[in-house]
Amino acid sequence: MSKTKGNQHPLTMGLFVIYLLALIWIILFKMSLSLQELPEFRGMNFIPFGGSVITNDRLDLSEIINNIVIFVPFGLYLCMVKPEWRLIKNLILIAAVSFSFEIIQFIFAIGGTDITDLLGNTLGGVIGIGIYSLLYKWITKRNTNKILTILALIGTICFIALFGLLFVANH
Repeated sequence: MSKTKGNQHPLTMGLFVIYLLALIWIILFKMSLSLQELPEFRGMNFIPFGGSVITNDRLDLSEIINNIVIFVPFGLYLCMVKPEWRLIKNLILIAAVSFSFEIIQFIFAIGGTDITDLLGNTLGGVIGIGIYSLLYKWITKRNTNKILTILALIGTICFIALFGLLFVANH
């Protein structure tokens, strides 16, 4: 098993790229298989936990939880591919990627730009960093990366299988 210049296994980098593509498909393309199916909606919410996450006068926790969960792997992957980075650098990158998604949604009118999404996504990335840190303390770095890469490979295979089923069911 050869490693790349950054002392990282190429499989981990490949899985990270697949994860980023899946993230783009989920957030920007709304899991749509056709550009015609994308919603034409442009909205902005600058009030944390208000506006878009309020349904029937109640806080819609499922949207917040989904935003958190979908970014947990981002934090894990960052720690695996950039172990030398400090927490603040990881945090800035996670927030910048989330902010970019929000801006792209606004520019192309494919969703609401929402501060709650930015906060949830960033929290998810931080949780991923925390999970990595805990695993790193319990087991060695080499084994942590190996275990997480195997889990990511299994998850990626399942995701691709589900995507394939979705594609077949819609065509």
